[in-house]
Amino acid sequence: MLTLKSISKTFNPHTVNEKKALDRFSLHLDPGEFVTVIGSNGAGKSTVMNAVAGVFLVDAGQILLDGEDITFMKDYRRARQIGRLFQDPLSGTAPSMTIEENLSLAYLRTAEHVSPFGLSAKDRAYLRERLAALGLGLEDRLSTRVGLLSGGQRQALTLLMATLIPPKVLLLDEHTAALDPATAEKVLALTRRIVAENHITCMMITHNMRSSLEMGTRTIMMDAGRIILDITGEERRRMTVPGLLERFRAAAERELDNDRMMLD
Repeated sequence: MLTLKSISKTFNPHTVNEKKALDRFSLHLDPGEFVTVIGSNGAGKSTVMNAVAGVFLVDAGQILLDGEDITFMKDYRRARQIGRLFQDPLSGTAPSMTIEENLSLAYLRTAEHVSPFGLSAKDRAYLRERLAALGLGLEDRLSTRVGLLSGGQRQALTLLMATLIPPKVLLLDEHTAALDPATAEKVLALTRRIVAENHITCMMITHNMRSSLEMGTRTIMMDAGRIILDITGEERRRMTVPGLLERFRAAAERELDNDRMMLD
């Protein structure tokens, strides 16, 4: 489904601020695979997602999506096939617009066959049904401006908007980091359910070590723009947070240095 072949990216080349963010990074995700991505600050986690989303062009390597070479495809074209959520709940929605207007824009942007006159009654019923499935009561607040919602409600809405028409790949860039623990757990539960129900191929960056082992089907750890640990199956099921930290020390030959990392 998604293949990254030896991609590299250096920012500010040939200057004192030169930073090699990705170093011949390779990764393959099968259809429906859900990988969590962890690592220290500056490991290259978000850079990988930006490369997949087309925020910048890589210096070398190749990016394939469902067999199609998208290495040089513009980001707005990739957006029809790639959904993304960010850490900030304020991103991904228009706060001055209503819930219904935000959902309508997301649906019209991704749907292949829509009326030139906008949403039909059938489309609106579908959006209301999908909104009700979140279990937050937002289907009764369609005329509410999104800016009045809580951070958790906005992030849940953004998740729904990104998956109304299931994307080929969903990128989750620390999408619960700005939420309180209880709300974060609710959004993670919604994430798990929506991804599973729609069989979406997914990458999720997290600083919560426990979540990195509980969410999805595979965990990779990055350091200095490369993968230093890739675990799945029985090995992952048996892995503990202390064990994960020990594996990092062995692979990177240093302690995991990240002030935001949640170890428990």
